[in-house]
Amino acid sequence: MSQRPDPEGEFTAHRALLFSIAYEILGSVADAEDVVQDSYLRWRSVSHTSVENARAYLAKIVTRQALGVLRSATRRREQYVGPWLPEPLATDAVGEAPDGIVHVLTGEAVTTAMLLLLEALTPTQRAVFVLREVFAFEYPEIAAAVGKSEAAVRQLNQRARASVRAKRHAVVATPAQAGPVAERLLLAAATGDVQGLMDVLAPDVVFLGDGGGLVSTALRPVTGPDKVARLLLGLLAKGARMGELDIRLGTYNGMHSVAVLVDGVLDQLTSIEVRDGAVTHLYCVRNPEKLTAVKY
Repeated sequence: MSQRPDPEGEFTAHRALLFSIAYEILGSVADAEDVVQDSYLRWRSVSHTSVENARAYLAKIVTRQALGVLRSATRRREQYVGPWLPEPLATDAVGEAPDGIVHVLTGEAVTTAMLLLLEALTPTQRAVFVLREVFAFEYPEIAAAVGKSEAAVRQLNQRARASVRAKRHAVVATPAQAGPVAERLLLAAATGDVQGLMDVLAPDVVFLGDGGGLVSTALRPVTGPDKVARLLLGLLAKGARMGELDIRLGTYNGMHSVAVLVDGVLDQLTSIEVRDGAVTHLYCVRNPEKLTAVKY
C-alpha cells in the first residue's frame, strides 16, 4: 500500500527552509513571512499525489512568490531615502531564534555584507545564486523554480558568482572570532574613549544608517575611523538626551549586535562587522518598520 501524502506535515517539516530561502532573496523578515504564508495557501491547492519531491516543489513555490515580491521591492528601493539595509534577523543559534522565527541560516550567507552584495544581482540571478550556493539545490530543481532552462540557470549562477566574488573582501569573522574586537569597541564607546574606538576601527571602516526617511540618521555612508568614532559617541549622547537608555546585546545576521532602547522602546539595532581583527562596517537600522518584529 502506498503511503498517503501528508501535505501539512511536509510543509511544517520544510517551513524553516522556506523562510530562509525567502529571506535570502528578499532581505526582509516581514516579506519573507508573508511569502511563506502565501506559499502555504498555494501548497494546499496542489494535487499532492503528483508531487514526487516535496522539498523541491515547495522551494519552487516560495521562490516564485519571493521573486514577484522582489521585483516590486526593487522599484521601491530605487526611491529609498538613504542607505537600504536588510531587516535584522536573529541568528543566535540554528532553530528557534529569540524573535520566534525558525530558520536554518548560519555563516557568511546571512551576514548583512552578503545580503548587500546580492542586492547588486538581478532578481533571477539572486534566486539562482541563493538556491545553488546557499542551499545546494540541483540545477534541474532550480530551473523549475525560476522558469528557465538548465543551461540558462548554470550561466546565471556563473555570472552571479563572478559578481559576488569580485566584490567580496576578507571573510566576515564569526561571532566567536569577532567577540573580543566587539567588546573593545563597546567598552570604548561606553567610556567615551575616542582613541580606543579609533584603534579598533579599520582604516576604511564604514557606518551605514537606515532610517528609511522616517527617522533621522546619516543619509550617506560615514567613512574613516575618526568620523565614525565621533559619530558613535554623538549618537550615544543624543540617545541619552532622548530618555532612559537600555542597551542589550545579541547576534543578528551572524554578527555581534547592540539593541538600544529609549524609554523601553527599541530605537535602533546596530550590527558590528569584523574582518581581519578590526571593525570594518557598522550597520545601524533605525527604520521603525524594520524593527517591529525584532525581539531582544
